[in-house]
Amino acid sequence: MTHATDTSPRLIPRCPVGCDAQLEASAIVLPEGPLLRCAECGQLVSQITTATYQRSMTAFDSPGFNLPSGSEAARRVALARRRLDRAGRLLAKTPGEIRLIDVGCSRGDFVAAAAQLGFHAQGVEPAPQIAAAARACGLTVHEGLLEEQRFTAASFDVVTLFEVIEHLPAPLALLHECHRILRPDGILIASTGNTASWTVAAMQARWDYFHVAQDAGHVSFFNPRSIALIAARTGFGVEHIGTARVRFLEASDAPRWLYRLSKIAAEFANLPARLLGTGHDMLVFLRRAP
Repeated sequence: MTHATDTSPRLIPRCPVGCDAQLEASAIVLPEGPLLRCAECGQLVSQITTATYQRSMTAFDSPGFNLPSGSEAARRVALARRRLDRAGRLLAKTPGEIRLIDVGCSRGDFVAAAAQLGFHAQGVEPAPQIAAAARACGLTVHEGLLEEQRFTAASFDVVTLFEVIEHLPAPLALLHECHRILRPDGILIASTGNTASWTVAAMQARWDYFHVAQDAGHVSFFNPRSIALIAARTGFGVEHIGTARVRFLEASDAPRWLYRLSKIAAEFANLPARLLGTGHDMLVFLRRAP
């Protein structure tokens, strides 16, 4: 929530996808004010101030951040394996032939999973304590922003951005850098929320994904159209955009019996949402042109 004495400027003054269209108030009203929608691409952006955003982002460098339980750790490994398998098939290469970098890698769970499968994997993480924790586990993780690393051009086959771009007030620079360091035909994999989802249609401002108090640093919210536009503007072609999962209620919004019913309804809605591209989890595979 914005502090009463916070007079810093609004973090995102224009469409982060690069559109010239105006940002207009949407019907989704947060503590910072209504989310603003780009009239051209439908991108939603927070009215959060720069100072409040910076305070929010400190959560990512706390000692206890991102320490999954045993079941969650196993789920992440299984998810990583599926994504890595698809990347290998798209590249028509074996793991040992693929150089990969995970941007915003946190403690390096994905880097570790890739290395175990034989990929030449490393990561980049801006939070100093968390990057150090990843290195303490024997992983190759660079501290700082990707643009600060000055990697050689065309030096990676795969770049991954998992739950990263929704934190960026100006994502174009990062995607240009991803394009530069990817080899021709290289793959960029990104995951983020989907605002063109049944979850957003049902929940609007009640979706916790929109709130920095629940999801620190979430300020920019994509949909398949805005993803396709930012891809084209940074030199990528869309290989695949897929979505999954639906939610109709948060546990805090309803009695337990009603919340349980909503979860059952969401389970039935998951398959059609996946087929129609209306799930709230979006996974994107982009390819650098040869």
